[in-house]
Amino acid sequence: MNIENSKAQMKKGILEYCILSIISRGEVYASDIIDELKNSKMIVVEGTLYPLLTRLKNDELLSYQWIESKSGPPRKYFQLTKEGKKILKELEETWNELVQAVKYTTTQSNKK
Repeated sequence: MNIENSKAQMKKGILEYCILSIISRGEVYASDIIDELKNSKMIVVEGTLYPLLTRLKNDELLSYQWIESKSGPPRKYFQLTKEGKKILKELEETWNELVQAVKYTTTQSNKK
């Protein structure tokens, strides 16, 4: 078993949920998303994030607006759409179910 591959797949599987959760707190710039993911040890590079943001936008889960910057070119700030909020809620419910299932299965195996 390649443990690093397993760990990467686990992170990849919850990346969209994490990104939508970050954006749900308010308008956010892409580099802020990357910083927060890095701080939480969900390390993501721009080459991973930007295509994912584009796909989420194309799926109408995100919208964005350009906001002028005092220190350079305008920045694209993302926010959740109504559909994005709905999907985030469903992902949150699924995540909570998974956490409970993992807790149950791991505590059961520890009892044997």
